[in-house]
Amino acid sequence: MLRQRVITAAWLAPLALLGLFGLDGAWFAVFTAGIVMLAGWEWGNLAGLFGQASRSLVAVVLGAMMLGLWLGGFAQSGAILAVGGLGWLVNLWWVVGHPKRQAQWSSTAVRLAMGAWVLIPTWVGFNVLRDNGAIWLLFVLLVVWGADIGAYFCGRAFGRRKLAPSVSPAKSWEGVYGGMAVTAVLALGFAMAHQWSPVATLLLILLTLLVTMASVLGDLLESMLKRYRGIKDSSQLLPGHGGVMDRIDSLTAAVPCFALFFSWLVSA
Repeated sequence: MLRQRVITAAWLAPLALLGLFGLDGAWFAVFTAGIVMLAGWEWGNLAGLFGQASRSLVAVVLGAMMLGLWLGGFAQSGAILAVGGLGWLVNLWWVVGHPKRQAQWSSTAVRLAMGAWVLIPTWVGFNVLRDNGAIWLLFVLLVVWGADIGAYFCGRAFGRRKLAPSVSPAKSWEGVYGGMAVTAVLALGFAMAHQWSPVATLLLILLTLLVTMASVLGDLLESMLKRYRGIKDSSQLLPGHGGVMDRIDSLTAAVPCFALFFSWLVSA
């Protein structure tokens, strides 16, 4: 298993870095749309579709939606991000109330709709951040990675109170606080390096903490769906690493969240 993980990482990491930071404009949109379509194929499984054809149709529909947004000039639409934000409030309601509220989202139709309001705003958010400079995309990635690292070590060392035992029993509130501490320091260092004003620095820290919490929610949402389906990974597209959704679940909430409030930050 370890050997397979290393082999996959050896080609996956350079490809991801090249696509995210070596491309821009239409090519970047195409690259991220491809990732979203693969995630959409996996979402078909999370939604309860068992046939390969029906799962592939989900990916095709998502691709058509993204193409339509691009041609219509909505690939960086704040309205799409706002709809995604409302969708994540609904997702939060379901995750917090799991399993009592399971009947509200358990139908395949609702889970497919959930996939649309999760994945399409993710693509739009990627476009917004990349168009404003690769540094912002890198910052969000570092926030998500920092949150994961802080949560892992603080959770192992101090974890006592369970965050969402019916969704992901291993996660603790102490882990969340550890992740928030790491990302707050990251935001402070970023602001100081760019000599931002105190107001802008405070806004960045607050937004970073919000994005950190959003990343946790993204992880929990996929865990809830996988638990309902009785599966460990969203797919085996990435041998040794599970599926695409297993790699980007936190980003599906963090990226559109940061992109949604990005304009407020840069105008401070």
